[in-house]
Amino acid sequence: MQHSSGEHCILVLNTGSSSLKYEVFLMPRRQSLGKGLVERIGESAGFLQQTSPKGEIRLEAVFADHAIAMQKVGACLVDPEKGIVPTTDKIEAIGHRIVHGGERFCNSVQIDEAVIAAIEANIELAPLHNPANLTGIQAASQLLPKVPQVAVFDTAFHQTMPPQAYLYGLPRELYDKHRIRRYGFHGTSHRYVASRALEILGRKPCNTNLITCHLGNGASITAIEGGRSIDTSMGFTPLEGLVMGTRCGDIDPAILCYLADHGYSNKEITNMLNKKSGLLGLSGISNDLRDLEAAAEKGISNALEALDVYAHRVRKYIGSYMAELFKVDALVFTGGIGQHGARMRERICHRLENINIVMDYEANNHNGSKEGLVSQAYSPTAILVIPTNEELQIAMDTFGLLFPETAVSRRRKGDVNL
Repeated sequence: MQHSSGEHCILVLNTGSSSLKYEVFLMPRRQSLGKGLVERIGESAGFLQQTSPKGEIRLEAVFADHAIAMQKVGACLVDPEKGIVPTTDKIEAIGHRIVHGGERFCNSVQIDEAVIAAIEANIELAPLHNPANLTGIQAASQLLPKVPQVAVFDTAFHQTMPPQAYLYGLPRELYDKHRIRRYGFHGTSHRYVASRALEILGRKPCNTNLITCHLGNGASITAIEGGRSIDTSMGFTPLEGLVMGTRCGDIDPAILCYLADHGYSNKEITNMLNKKSGLLGLSGISNDLRDLEAAAEKGISNALEALDVYAHRVRKYIGSYMAELFKVDALVFTGGIGQHGARMRERICHRLENINIVMDYEANNHNGSKEGLVSQAYSPTAILVIPTNEELQIAMDTFGLLFPETAVSRRRKGDVNL
């Protein structure tokens, strides 16, 4: 593969506790050269799957830890027949998805010892995710020790929220001593689709207000004013806010005390709220929207009620953010449900005509999961379906940070792919 001067290969990594997702982009073309996934790291039977224009690689093996998984990823990246790049020397930068940056980071940053220490300091805020993210940084450093790395934080975009949006009505000392506040998540996705919405609408961020709905197994909604997040539904953890696939979203906190008084342990309550609630808990059937839509078509009341609760909660947040933003130029749907769930989009937008959000139901149904407008031409607020691409946003951030001269010169030439 050849590319012209000023173009750079960037490896994007998303490391979980037992998984490793990766994708290689040629920037600033925004071109994906291939991607892969390693799952069941640390277990007795793992697998790696990689796809690129040259073909697919699938391996079943034992990946004892992330370092070994990363070594195998490196071999697959340069596979003579189906590799993504001819040599790892072609990879000039690495971008990492980092879940929690706390209050320290409001932008993506190049990783150094101070950044690593800050990610470690936020482990108590994201005990399941930040340790895995740090492991990914370490594994990448072992494979490509001379390649610079960038951290892109899920929480960073929401650091522009004002105090009235991020403070809880709790004793101030809980914030001062324990950093208990609303942080928000899915920030990279909200930022990407907001930017894409501006491109589609031909608008600038300074005079545009948006409500972006990232709806999937995890779900959140964000109010964006002039390009800045001013409120979002997730809070101290990703449990707050919308009803999700298996998470409960907003509930009366006294329920927790009630359950504890009736013999439920903290572990049981945490597991229930995170893994047994939401669409799964309400329906008793599944956390998959497709299963529930099929069950609702058969007249199963629990499935229909679960779908209605989901839509109701999203609609309530849209209404509250409309009040906070004063005017809204576009409502954006993204995520697995937001992009593919045409029927759920219809449920949510039903009755929003009262607040100047008017869906074209025929266009919505015809659009399916494609990118595009699904609102009536006369609707004061546009409704958009936009597939999210967090990996591309991470690549864009990494490119902009590490190759600023290239980015600036291309902007001066009017390159729209930046």
